Amino acid sequence: MPSHFHPAVSGWLQSRFGQPTEVQARAWAVTSQRRHALIAAPTGSGKTLAAFLSAINELVIEGLERGLRDEVHVLYVSPLKALSNDIRKNLEEPLAGIRAGLVAAGLPDVPIRDAVRTGDTPAAERERMRRTPPHILVTTPESLYILLTSDSGREMLKSVRSVIVDELHAVAGSKRGAHLMLTLERLEALCERPPVRIGLSATVKPLDAMAQFLIGERDDGDDGDVAIIDAGHVRERDLALEMPRSPLSAVMAGEVWEEVYDRLAELARGHRTTLIFVNQRRVAERCARHLAERLGEEHVTAHHGSLAREHRLRAEQRLKSGELRALVATSSLELGIDIGDVDLVCQLGSPRAVNAFVQRVGRAGHAIGAIPKGRLFPLSLDDLLECTALLDAVQRGELDRIEAPEHPLDALAQQIVAEAACREWPLEALYRRFTRAEPYRRLTLPQFEQVVHMLADGYATRRG
Repeated sequence: MPSHFHPAVSGWLQSRFGQPTEVQARAWAVTSQRRHALIAAPTGSGKTLAAFLSAINELVIEGLERGLRDEVHVLYVSPLKALSNDIRKNLEEPLAGIRAGLVAAGLPDVPIRDAVRTGDTPAAERERMRRTPPHILVTTPESLYILLTSDSGREMLKSVRSVIVDELHAVAGSKRGAHLMLTLERLEALCERPPVRIGLSATVKPLDAMAQFLIGERDDGDDGDVAIIDAGHVRERDLALEMPRSPLSAVMAGEVWEEVYDRLAELARGHRTTLIFVNQRRVAERCARHLAERLGEEHVTAHHGSLAREHRLRAEQRLKSGELRALVATSSLELGIDIGDVDLVCQLGSPRAVNAFVQRVGRAGHAIGAIPKGRLFPLSLDDLLECTALLDAVQRGELDRIEAPEHPLDALAQQIVAEAACREWPLEALYRRFTRAEPYRRLTLPQFEQVVHMLADGYATRRG
């Protein structure tokens, strides 16, 4: 157990897990020193606890020494609202276990509060957060952006000491990631001291570039002061192609689809729980309908972003409790939402990316030490070629290279308006602040001024 952890923290850890995983031990050695870190490790290796536990330990020690003030110390940013709620549930066990350990040792109780703030958070819960801020706040990039644009939100966030960005690969390759990095720079400008940044990912490459993306430019000029904890994305997996008896053609014929549904049903019967990924929502609904005819309607359902939140949560809970034999999903279940023990992952058609396939197969065998099992169903001749190349890439331990967009100006314009609405900035000072974010390092001052002029003057289209 880490010697720098309080006995109540290490006692809970030992009673719950025995020994920490390799990635946890390496991460805690870094995060306990309040250093920036990028943690890259396979799904099911304990990354979330690796990121959180040092910060929780700090809260426990501070609470015992002088009591915890009502302010946010740890900010956890998740790319999915559902993942945010899930992480909060996973926090409840260690927090309750550590508090029980403190009481058992005859020490004062340290009530560490956590809360979720997303678009789904009810107004009453938001008001409660304003009155009594949590010590750990779980949110999304968009909700964090909105929080930083309100007086109450800025007051709540100015005490943040640690920022954890989960599933970094899910945002880094899009404008959403550039937008988030600008938000973190605005947060840093608000805080008394720069918060420690911790990034988490199961499938991220190249590591050096993604570490730089996470921290951007630092005040001390030491941009390389970020520890990369690389436990590798390569792990033992049980992977195979599933070919229909009928020959594949340029387009999947109706009778071949029937063979695919029959084989999926056969696999589902041979496993306790099966998660089936498809690339389109209409395919998810159609596949779920055909499997329900074969397995029974009570054992199959679909999960995708167009469904009502209640339906999605119900599907996740039914899978987790073992009520479902098969759940057909789009990328809505690709990231680390806790859906319990999944025995088998099937992918219909090529997912078009090595990272996506590795992430999806990792939903099976999610427990530490378990072996993920995945089956890939090509749906055409072209698909077969791509699926074969995909399996070969996974076998050789390759990942897709993530390319971050170069200073997207629409995201920059939104952030300029949001920050200028909160406080006054000299133009060059705001330029220096925003160009600390890695996607904007090469943005020139004239380019920045042009965006400001556009926002100040307004703009006209053919409609006025």
